[in-house]
Amino acid sequence: MPELVYPPVIAFARTAFKAMDLRFDVEGAHHIPRQGGGVLVSNHISYLDFVFCGLAARPARRLVRFMAKESVFRHRLSGPLMRAMKHIPVDRSEGGEAYRHALGKLRAGEVVGVFPEATISSSFTLKAFKSGAARLAQEAGVPLLPMALWGTQRLWTKGHRRELGRSHLPISIRVGEPVAAGSAEEPEGITERLRARVQELLESAQRAYPARPRGPEDSWWLPAHLGGTAPAAGA
Repeated sequence: MPELVYPPVIAFARTAFKAMDLRFDVEGAHHIPRQGGGVLVSNHISYLDFVFCGLAARPARRLVRFMAKESVFRHRLSGPLMRAMKHIPVDRSEGGEAYRHALGKLRAGEVVGVFPEATISSSFTLKAFKSGAARLAQEAGVPLLPMALWGTQRLWTKGHRRELGRSHLPISIRVGEPVAAGSAEEPEGITERLRARVQELLESAQRAYPARPRGPEDSWWLPAHLGGTAPAAGA
């Protein structure tokens, strides 16, 4: 079936990014396979993270199907778009249907995007990972594709106003080598290895990030352990 909505949405997003003159620093996009299934796994610090994860998959010409909370699909504006782009609604009280839906897409050779923290991290540090991504990769026999984002929280995140009109903002994206999900390994062990890899990628993105807070009032987007005023992990 032809993709009538996803490509125009991508084109619109790219035009908006160009107008904003966002400064992208992307490394490792070549790790995303040009064909075959895969579970794309990223940290979650912004409402727009799925857009930037999808952007990193463009060099491989892949359209990522993201798992997202069901309420997004019920919104009068985002709902029709999410359904038309064939993303996967997740009812947190009954996740079995979403799991089966995602598994079917992986077996059909698609890339499925997952945020294993399940919610935005207000501390901008990694929360505990749920094991669903590892279980999907194991059952479908596909690799896990680790990714880390940094800077996206400065555009729009939980508890802060949107700054979508802000220009010249640096956005760092790191994609790591695929993580194998062995059939004999416990999903919890795979998840632990995966989280460690995402942590490495996140730290790499943070070290290379070219911007610093302009003063105490602008340090909210930096984690406490890096000298910022974001809430402590677990707060």
